[in-house]
Amino acid sequence: MCAAPDQDTLPALEVSAKEAVVHGFVTRSGSPLGGAYVRLLGDTGEFTAEVQSSSTGYFRFYAASGDWTLRTLFRGGSV
Repeated sequence: MCAAPDQDTLPALEVSAKEAVVHGFVTRSGSPLGGAYVRLLGDTGEFTAEVQSSSTGYFRFYAASGDWTLRTLFRGGSV
């Protein structure tokens, strides 16, 4: 299990009746962190999806409406 600390910036969450868009930026000490892996975990902690952040640190998931947890990993440690 990863014990990643909280991110500097919390991701935005847009919710519709059927779909949620979870997106945001991965940062370290206020600077964008490209190439980080962002995992989307379900309400019981199960792995659902993973994306890699862009060079600007941006990431996005499309998911069903509900409760989600994000976990961010980066080579050399967690973010």
